[in-house]
Amino acid sequence: MHHITPLSSVSTDLAKRLKVLRARIAAANIPSSKLDETFNLASWNIREFGKVARQQPAIHFIAEILGQFDLISVVELRDNLKDLARVLQVLGPYWRAVYSDALPDAGGNQERIAFIYDKRMVAFNGMASAVFAARTKKGTEWIPDFNWWRPPYMASFRAGNFDLVLITTHIRWGDSEAGREPELRALAQWVSKRARLLQKGVAAWAENDIFVTGDFNIPSRNSPLFKALTGEGLQIPTALLQDNFGTSLDRDKRYDQILHLPHYPQNFTNQGGVLDFYGGDHSPLFPELDKQKFTFQMSDHLPLWIQVNTDVDEKQLDQLIQAREG
Repeated sequence: MHHITPLSSVSTDLAKRLKVLRARIAAANIPSSKLDETFNLASWNIREFGKVARQQPAIHFIAEILGQFDLISVVELRDNLKDLARVLQVLGPYWRAVYSDALPDAGGNQERIAFIYDKRMVAFNGMASAVFAARTKKGTEWIPDFNWWRPPYMASFRAGNFDLVLITTHIRWGDSEAGREPELRALAQWVSKRARLLQKGVAAWAENDIFVTGDFNIPSRNSPLFKALTGEGLQIPTALLQDNFGTSLDRDKRYDQILHLPHYPQNFTNQGGVLDFYGGDHSPLFPELDKQKFTFQMSDHLPLWIQVNTDVDEKQLDQLIQAREG
């Protein structure tokens, strides 16, 4: 972490607040990742990141949080990328970002999706794209069967000898919960169809696990919205199955999710949860702000994280033997 550089001015007060944040981070018990063995994946909705310039403390706090992980999917990144650049500067020279274009209309809310990663642990494999809905030919035109308000964004990464495709979305809030269901169902169906192509070896990125992350605006796992999202086979890693935490600041709503369709089913450690930077009281970090204003400096969502096993040599050897002797 590069909090103190020739280009930054860290006051004594900010240093003390960083110590408070680090204590809250330590309480999350996030294990260290190990090169070629594990990496830490997170999903974070950073509220309207780029709409209003963050204060300098917020830039340092956001960088400190992101730096606990190796690959982070970020939603609500806005069209203005200046604050993202400031955060990357604090993170240091090994950090990179891949992001979508901003949607310029009111439905898209001028939002982007970004993947932020430490290149020492995770390599970008070169594929990044919006998720395109299936199309049907009508006359001479090919018309999408469905349209997301904010199209999911995906990219391919490699950690050790483990390849993955990370798909991230920010599902509409809309006028009702029922209005979100078609988007969730369409995403689940898209992932399922692409997984079948992977199994047949005809997809361009075969042999990859699929991870789906983001803000799904699902209030709980008992909601019909959750059933729509997981009805085609997407699973929650075991470490995130407990119901005693949420990703809202009050930890009572699990709007954010990390799900997967595994090529190697045992590729998770039993480590995962939320990083609670709020801790029930924002004032030690921003004593001059009320809670509402605090959320526009940090966020109204907590990062959700999971540790992933990347050493799949043993599983690959078992599959080779089974294929040749089975």
